Amino acid sequence: MNVKRPILSTLFVLGCAAANGHAAGSVDKILFGSCSHQDKDIPIFDAINKEQSDLFIFLGDNVYGDTENMTELAAKYQKLGSKEGFKALRLTTPTIAIWDDHDYGENDAGKEYPFKEQSRQIMLDFWQEPKNSPRRTRSSGIYTSYMYGEQHQNVQVILPDLRWNRPELNSIASLSYWVGSFFNNKGPYRPVDNNSSMLGEAQWQWLEKELLKPAKVKIIASSLQLIPDFTGWESWANFPADRQRLLDFIEQHKIGGVIMISGDTHWGELSRYDTQHGYPLWEITSSGLTQKWKDVSPNRHRIGDYTAQVNYGFVEIDWEQADPQIQFGLKDIHGDITHQQSMALSSLQFE
Repeated sequence: MNVKRPILSTLFVLGCAAANGHAAGSVDKILFGSCSHQDKDIPIFDAINKEQSDLFIFLGDNVYGDTENMTELAAKYQKLGSKEGFKALRLTTPTIAIWDDHDYGENDAGKEYPFKEQSRQIMLDFWQEPKNSPRRTRSSGIYTSYMYGEQHQNVQVILPDLRWNRPELNSIASLSYWVGSFFNNKGPYRPVDNNSSMLGEAQWQWLEKELLKPAKVKIIASSLQLIPDFTGWESWANFPADRQRLLDFIEQHKIGGVIMISGDTHWGELSRYDTQHGYPLWEITSSGLTQKWKDVSPNRHRIGDYTAQVNYGFVEIDWEQADPQIQFGLKDIHGDITHQQSMALSSLQFE
C-alpha cells in the first residue's frame, strides 16, 4: 500500500538523499513521461496528480526550446513551470529529469550545439539541482543516478545523457529516403559506420559502475528508445556499438531487475528483448504528455499495439509479497490503463 508521508518531509528526504546517491524512502509507484510542449495545455497532469506517486521522472523534451537564445529558453521553462498541473506535481511529488534534444536546445542536436553549457545551467536551475552537483560542472554531461529504499527493496534510477557527447547523425540520400523510408514511416537517418558513441567513454565508465551497484530493481531511464531496432529516427540503434555494449554488459555481469523506460517518439508502446541466457528485457516508451504522432514506425520488439494518444508510464512494485510483484505499462489522459505487463521480480533475474 502506498502510504504518503507529509509533503515537505518527503520532498526533503527524497531530494537530498537521492541527489547525494544515498538510500531514501522506499518507492512502490513511479510515474514517468516525456514531450510536454509548454505552449499547450497539459490536462494529463490531472490524472498524474491523482495518482500520488512516490516519484515522477521527466524523460526529455520536457520543454520545446529549439533556440540559441538563452533568455528565450529560460522563458520556455518558466512557461512550463507556471502550469497549474505542473506546479501541483512539484508540490506533492519528487521529480527528477534528464533532457533530450528539444530542451537541450535544438532538434536532433548533439555535441555540436554551441550553447550546451548555458543550456545545462538553465535546465538544472529549473529542476532545482543543488549548486554543488557534479551535473553542473562535469565535462562529459549531466548524467546521474538515484537510489531509493533500503537494501531489501531498493530501486535505482539511472539517467544517461544522450546529447552532450553525441556525434552528428548520418543522413541517408534523398532518393533512398523517399523510396525506402518515408512511405514506411521511417526517418531520414542511418546508423553510424563505426564505433562512435552517444555516451562517450567517460560516461560509459560511470554507467558500468552504476549498473554493478546492488539494487533489487534498476530502471534505465533513457531519453531515446533503446530496444527497438533502427527505424531512421533517433534511438540507441543509431549507434549500434553503444546499444550492443549495454545489452552485452547486462548479460555478462548477470545484472538482474532491469527495466528500461524511454520517451521522444510521440507514441507509446511496450518492447521486449530476449537475452540469450537470461530473462527478457522490457522497455516502456511513454511519449508524449502533449505530443502525438500518427505515422508510428515499425518495431519487431513491440508487444501488443502502440498508442498514438497522449500517455504517461507507470512502474508499480508490491514489496509486501514474498516475491515482489511488478506491474508496468501506460495510462491515458484519464489515468486508465492502456498497456500493462505483470511479473514477479524473481523472473527478472539470470539463472
